[in-house]
Amino acid sequence: MKSFHVEILIAKHFKKSVFQNKAVFIITLFIGVLLLYAAFSGWENYTRQNETSEKYQHESRKDWLNNPDKNPHRMAHYGNFAFRKSTSLSVFEFGMEPFFGNAIFLEAHKQNTANFSEAGFSNSMLRFGEISSAMIVQVLLPLLIFFLGFNAVAAERENGTLKLLLSQGISWKQLLAGKILGVASVIMLLFVPTIIILVLIWLLLQHFSISPDETLKLFLFLLFHFVYLLFFCAIAVLVSAASTTSKKALISLIGIWLVCTIILPRTTQAMGAYLYKAPSKIQFNSDIEKDILKQGDSHNPNDLHYKAIKDSLLRAYKVDSVQQLPFNYSGFIMTEGEKISSRIYNKHLEALLKIYQKQNRFSKAVSFINPYIAMKNISMGLSNTDYDSYIDFQKQAEAYRYNMAQKMNGLQIKYISNKKPGATDKPLTIDKEHWAEVAEFHYEPKGIRTVLKSEISSVISIMLWISLLFILIRLAAKKLKAI
Repeated sequence: MKSFHVEILIAKHFKKSVFQNKAVFIITLFIGVLLLYAAFSGWENYTRQNETSEKYQHESRKDWLNNPDKNPHRMAHYGNFAFRKSTSLSVFEFGMEPFFGNAIFLEAHKQNTANFSEAGFSNSMLRFGEISSAMIVQVLLPLLIFFLGFNAVAAERENGTLKLLLSQGISWKQLLAGKILGVASVIMLLFVPTIIILVLIWLLLQHFSISPDETLKLFLFLLFHFVYLLFFCAIAVLVSAASTTSKKALISLIGIWLVCTIILPRTTQAMGAYLYKAPSKIQFNSDIEKDILKQGDSHNPNDLHYKAIKDSLLRAYKVDSVQQLPFNYSGFIMTEGEKISSRIYNKHLEALLKIYQKQNRFSKAVSFINPYIAMKNISMGLSNTDYDSYIDFQKQAEAYRYNMAQKMNGLQIKYISNKKPGATDKPLTIDKEHWAEVAEFHYEPKGIRTVLKSEISSVISIMLWISLLFILIRLAAKKLKAI
């Protein structure tokens, strides 16, 4: 502790001098109020969205089970809904969630995309971004840090006290470390209460039932944000130490903040979309329909592809008509059609995802020159509000849809007769008890291993930035001059 005695004294003096400025106190208080508002509004949004999702998921399940006796193929077209529930950390990091849907209608022969996003029911102001705890920590707190630290060393140089401090035996290393600790101690007055509130809300949302996976996500979420803020504390002090005046330091720091949080993220997104162009939703669906039609139409009895299947079945079973087959021919054809349409859809989806992966890789590559993008990627990944989480939901819903459709086709093959009923005969149906054989949809968020694997480049980026910062502090301690 003795070795840090000087640094602690410098930090305490800095903290005391900072709050002599009423503007700092007011700004700090304002951001504190914003953090409280963001935390509780996030809690309210999370609760409302998850209650709505759970309500309609159960209603969809109830409607499915309450269907009367009917033909299984009609049930496959009746369809079902898949809803995505938010994770607890999404209370603090909204990420892309407001712009992606949380419900998908699932039906035979057709793959739908997610609908009912919050942005779809909001005004255009949402496009500017909602106030979340993560946004305040990642964007506003670095700005506050720069406002606190721009004159940390530059003011000492202007006042002539810097030369006096160094002449009394205080080294540049001690001075820089003390000033960084001083700025960090002020920021911790906001960050520590935020952590306490975050953990309490997280525990309440978990109903105090803690899973190792979610706990590790929370720990890493807090750890990376803590490191992120310390990084900006060091940047503020280093720029102040390298500047001849406080004014020059402030201008430089504001420029860094603008580039990191506004200019580079927007430019990166636009450049990624320009370099790796993705087809529109209409074009995507149109290409799928064209490829399916090339393969054949399972609802058209004269289609060449399915006629060839029929002829091969008649030969194999040595019968003259499909009515003589020992299983339901229509169900068999629908099973084949579902396989073909799903295979084509998955092929097009994988091609589209490769384009998006290239766009995301470009963004993650830029994180090596912008710690804000790296932090944002990690934060969204841990809270399951990133694009990968949306695609994961889409894939889980598609797997469920395919199994549901094929289950209904299997029931048709097994229980429905090939002979068409007469005008006065009862329609071909099966008992409604079979509907319960299709399980209810439950979305499973990505685990911590999957998240870290996906965001490994962003994690490495943060670690490299911290390593670079230590190097810069050591170099600055050797090369900086008092005048």
